[in-house]
Amino acid sequence: MITWSKSSYSNGEGGDCVEIGEGIPDLVPVRDSKDPDGPQLVFSTAGWTAFLAAVKNDEF
Repeated sequence: MITWSKSSYSNGEGGDCVEIGEGIPDLVPVRDSKDPDGPQLVFSTAGWTAFLAAVKNDEF
């Protein structure tokens, strides 16, 4: 079972948010919080960690 968590940057007013899923070993599912039944992206844990590091380092 996946447990979904909203981004810490969520404004609580229905703004643009992503949710990440927990509960699948070695994978990080990501979805749009406004469309929980919509498509999901699935990243490896290593890939997700590298993506977050790149965002934090302003590489985009």
